[in-house]
Amino acid sequence: MGLQISILIAGLLLVVFGADWLVDGSSAIARKAGLSEFVIGLTIIGIGTSMPELVVSLTGALKGSSDIAIGNVVGSNIFNVLLILGLTAVIRPIGITRTNRRQDIPLNLIVCLLLIICGYHFTLFRIGRDDILSRFDGILFLTLFAMYMYFSFKNGKEEAETSEGSETKETQRPLGIAILMVAAGLAALVFGGDKFVDSARTIAGMLGISDKFIAVTILAGGTSMPELVTCVVAAFKKKDQLALGNILGSNISNILLILGSSSVVYRRLPGGPEGLSFGGMTVADLGILILSSLLLWSSSYTGRKDTIDRADGSVFLTCFAVYMVILFHQL
Repeated sequence: MGLQISILIAGLLLVVFGADWLVDGSSAIARKAGLSEFVIGLTIIGIGTSMPELVVSLTGALKGSSDIAIGNVVGSNIFNVLLILGLTAVIRPIGITRTNRRQDIPLNLIVCLLLIICGYHFTLFRIGRDDILSRFDGILFLTLFAMYMYFSFKNGKEEAETSEGSETKETQRPLGIAILMVAAGLAALVFGGDKFVDSARTIAGMLGISDKFIAVTILAGGTSMPELVTCVVAAFKKKDQLALGNILGSNISNILLILGSSSVVYRRLPGGPEGLSFGGMTVADLGILILSSLLLWSSSYTGRKDTIDRADGSVFLTCFAVYMVILFHQL
């Protein structure tokens, strides 16, 4: 048990540091390309901080574990909004724009609803395949993700925000170093994620705990650490749009990119389902997922104008605590 816990921690550290290198390198490249702060958070950093979830869910899918693949994403999205965004708002209220309210935040809710619609056989393309994400669903998700990325970059391109004599640390970093950081980050993520999943499943087996419980708690919390660090630092540096973009980009990427990819590469075990099964997900899990998206949407219209304030953050954290109690009660 002690060895497995050590491997788990080592894998998690590799994942976190790998994501950190990936985000810094990607951010430097994005800044040189002249992208807005929100778009950097929504795309480059949002996807970068989702790399741990991508590695963990893909590894789970390749090993035939639907509970790991889906539970990790569902748990991470809940962590991102209720815990991370809630904590960030309590530290410092997060300013939102009119575009955030009318486009970005509703899109997060729509993607969550799409996941449940596809997962629970509400489409005409899935006759006879109950409660799974098939390869067709995965291709659909990846297509939507490609469109999302295209329009995000197209609409977010702007003149560089820094000028000569006022460069940031990111723009000062040489392009070659930034590319090396991205490569090193990806390598650390792949290796660390594989060890993390293996040790977590081994520990779960030793303790008699389900893969699903481990996925929505330890794995989801661990792989959400890059988002947590990014948002807390952004809050202290008064970079509201970077923090909000990071969470929205991560959540959308988690579903469209990560579950889309996982559905496509899923390895069916003998006697197992034909795709990623939702069998391990409960009403509480998916209900809290939708509730978190609804709370984020409603917070953009209530309380202080154009702000996710401390009261909203407190509600988010309270809902997260209730969800954790429900999970432990189900053990």
